[in-house]
Amino acid sequence: MVRVGQARRAAARWVGRYGRGSEGYLGAYVSGSTVGMPDDAELPATSDIDVVVVSGSAQPPPKLGKIRHEGALLEVTTLPWSALDPPARVLESYHLAGSFRTDTLLDDPTGRLAQLRAYVEPRFARPRWVLRRCADARTRIESGLEAFDPAAPFHQALTAWLFPAAVTTHVILVAALRNPTVRLRYRAARVALEEYGHAGLYPELLGLLGCAEVSAERVGRHLDALAATFDATAAVARTRFPFSGDLTPEARPVAIDGSRALVDGGEHREAVFWILATFARCHAVLAADAPGLGAELEPDFRSAARELAGVDAAGSLPGRVAEVGAFVPRVWRTAEAMVGSPGER
Repeated sequence: MVRVGQARRAAARWVGRYGRGSEGYLGAYVSGSTVGMPDDAELPATSDIDVVVVSGSAQPPPKLGKIRHEGALLEVTTLPWSALDPPARVLESYHLAGSFRTDTLLDDPTGRLAQLRAYVEPRFARPRWVLRRCADARTRIESGLEAFDPAAPFHQALTAWLFPAAVTTHVILVAALRNPTVRLRYRAARVALEEYGHAGLYPELLGLLGCAEVSAERVGRHLDALAATFDATAAVARTRFPFSGDLTPEARPVAIDGSRALVDGGEHREAVFWILATFARCHAVLAADAPGLGAELEPDFRSAARELAGVDAAGSLPGRVAEVGAFVPRVWRTAEAMVGSPGER
């Protein structure tokens, strides 16, 4: 069993050994689901520590992905300093601000990250900034929907609908001052809505995804098919994608075992988003590196999309895209109610 504090210390030592030597290195910090967790909390085997290495280089190296270091699973990303400057840009970014609401710094030789935290932390929970971050998430939904191309290959078209649909949960999580987690976003949104007295929205979020009535048996069956596709993809992957680190043997405990834990724990509907996202990502890789194998495995992917989300072909997706767009104002009104007055606290 690995504790959060152990994993953070392992991450700091990885940064000291490998990160500091990278070109333009400025520092490193922790992001993601472990931000704010106490050091003595258990880090599940299905979770990782998100490490962000900050670089002053104009062209930072590509995302390193998931690696094991001293027993901890690290997800290492490089971010240019330009993304963190000026501080107000961080404060209104729903993906960045949460990392600076508390002390997440692993290494800060220049002091810049500490200065950024000093700006963000006291302002983080002020309603006007929370609403700006909610608006950032809303923009992510709307821009994603605008980019939808029904003529794209099925795995691309599904992804272009799926992710904007699921960012609706992020609007809610940002309003509740919660981490906009990736894989566990639906579980986290359900909890936040219940705590804020808006539990009635949650079935609508699941309905938007198409899985409100899906059974655990059905989800488990498609997860078994995904596991086979995942292993086949990891064995042939060569082309580099932004998500390549999520499709490696090191990432299997997160993508497959993590989804299995949700299904076994009665949260099978909460597993659907990541099952479909991982299926689509696998087929993006297979289309590039092993198209014959991709064609062989595609019926399993199509079956999962049809039985878990009600998507039977790319031609059915424009209507689902329109549904997401029409639902955004409903999510926004809920977020506003959760945040309350936009005045300064």
